[in-house]
Amino acid sequence: MKRALVILAPGFEEIEAVVPIDLLRRAKIEVVVAGLLPGVITGSRKIRIIPDYDLEDVLEEQFDCVILPGGAEGAENLKKDIRVKELLEKQLSTGRWIAAICAAPSCLVQFGLLPYSKLSCHPSIWEEIPQDRLDKYSAVVVDGHLITAQAAGRAVEFAFEIIRRLLGEEAVEEVNRSFLSSLGPRMEPEIA
Repeated sequence: MKRALVILAPGFEEIEAVVPIDLLRRAKIEVVVAGLLPGVITGSRKIRIIPDYDLEDVLEEQFDCVILPGGAEGAENLKKDIRVKELLEKQLSTGRWIAAICAAPSCLVQFGLLPYSKLSCHPSIWEEIPQDRLDKYSAVVVDGHLITAQAAGRAVEFAFEIIRRLLGEEAVEEVNRSFLSSLGPRMEPEIA
């Protein structure tokens, strides 16, 4: 079974966390939610979420994908935590996926990771991204083992791309059969 880690930092963007958690779990991917701090983590819209684990408890585990939700405050908190950098370096050294959305791609730039990879992000951080790496027009960008997306409004596309990369197009189609997103593959719902 494929495994994904979603890291929640105080101030994370709720949609960018919950949509991938939900859709990946529908795809039968084991999703582990870990907080930078123990206990409840409060998002940017003051929604409080209790992660499955403290990040410290899962640092030695292997994940097929590490997912970084954005949110301006959330991304700043991710950047301040050396454990996040070390975890992302481990992902890269083992050829595993990293997915970051909204302001979270700025973490990769600050950490000096994937210095040549193209990425998408929220327009509010365009100035933080080297212009030769920035794709201002694509909702979701895949470059090597990096998946990035613009913002909360692209969370479904972002999650579908993670599923596609971990399990294939058929898994995306299966999830969308009941989810019925206009952003997923076009299909008729199954009628029981």
